[in-house]
Amino acid sequence: MLDFGRLEDFIFEKMSKTHLPGLSMAIVKNGEVVYSRGFCFRDLEYGLRATPETLYGIGSVTKSFTALSIMQLVEEGKLSLDEPVSKYVPLDLKSVEEPVKIWHLMSNSSGIPALAYAEALIRYMTGAGDKWMPIASCEDMFTFMREANQWALTRPGERWFYLNEGYVILGYIIEKLSGMRYEEYVKKKILEPLQMNRSFFSKEDIEADLDVATPYIITRDGECKKSTYPYGVSADGGLISNVLDLARYIIMYLNRGKYDGGTLLSSELIEKMEKPRIKLPLQIFGGEAYGYGLHIIPNFLGNKLVGHGGSVLVATAYMGYIPEKRIGVALLANGSGYPLSQMGLYGLALMLGENPEKLPFIKVERTFDQLTGLYETYKGTMKAQVVSKEGILQLEIKDKYTDMIIPLIPENIEGEVKTFYTVQAGGKLPIEFIVKRDKVDLIYERYRLEKVGKIE
Repeated sequence: MLDFGRLEDFIFEKMSKTHLPGLSMAIVKNGEVVYSRGFCFRDLEYGLRATPETLYGIGSVTKSFTALSIMQLVEEGKLSLDEPVSKYVPLDLKSVEEPVKIWHLMSNSSGIPALAYAEALIRYMTGAGDKWMPIASCEDMFTFMREANQWALTRPGERWFYLNEGYVILGYIIEKLSGMRYEEYVKKKILEPLQMNRSFFSKEDIEADLDVATPYIITRDGECKKSTYPYGVSADGGLISNVLDLARYIIMYLNRGKYDGGTLLSSELIEKMEKPRIKLPLQIFGGEAYGYGLHIIPNFLGNKLVGHGGSVLVATAYMGYIPEKRIGVALLANGSGYPLSQMGLYGLALMLGENPEKLPFIKVERTFDQLTGLYETYKGTMKAQVVSKEGILQLEIKDKYTDMIIPLIPENIEGEVKTFYTVQAGGKLPIEFIVKRDKVDLIYERYRLEKVGKIE
């Protein structure tokens, strides 16, 4: 039986550290929701609690819905993934003079690096940025991308470059071949068959619902600023849902395309979506790759893990499942704090009967927690602090007038002597932390510094 208390303690710890206002979670096993809960507030101003039914933006988890829609059209014989994108859109999309095909957009392997339209649009609409992008339709996107071929770096299919714009194009293709608006297609062909009755794209539907999370920007100082969802983002990240609806979505994948007596997609095509197509740049477990609208970790504690994360800055999401074990997890939050994917992997490790503290990112976090703090040289002649920022340790030596900020890159964090390095004068300078029980010493260049306290 899963130790839900241990999982809840972990979530509480990470929400506390990153100031996440609210979070909802659901866990699936053998076709059923075996756990669901809301944590903290969906709205801080009115003190409204988060529930498993609370709605949040799911961001790029929407891409899996878009990919599933494309595969349905493939199954109906309406298109082939090997066809060039230019067959369906008024845009001669090429990368290094080779035509970009539909499967390249599905796998984010077009060869065109991110054009960052979504990043600019979301930041502008939520008040976090000032770059206005006049993109409200696919036609606007085609205008924006008219010179995108010049931005290409590799031939299609060679390298992973996350391309939100590519999924906007896929949404257009769905509309052209189905005769329906993208949002209507997803509703009729996916949401309704899965009984995802509280999953929406439109502001009107969201405002009519009684359990919606208020979106927040969490500032660098930990302040939660009320914001808005970036309505208008669509096939690449516009769906708003809840963890119980996403649990149904996960169950469909675990059932190989089937749900409640119906079939959304054949088992064969589900497995094609889950097949690794292009290697991801970030390798934690080894072999991480992107399929069609889905991330794949081939060896997560000995199991194939499939899923996707999402962020629209004011809301974050993760859904993941292990087909062979028939387990899955969905998490949603109304802010950007501790990665929900890592919370999800923690929960899945527990579901597998494994110790999640052995997960690579958890080991790094625990080590960083152990090393951060206030340090002093002999008799306090010089003071410093070691802080963790954006996943990197920094040694900071400051006085009244100057700041010395030294990034510490980990090399080996096993054992009593934990080795790091920094770059100085074009060379590699080794740095050591010597940990013995509750005592921590830092060896940096000519100095030995002793940890003397925590950072308040």
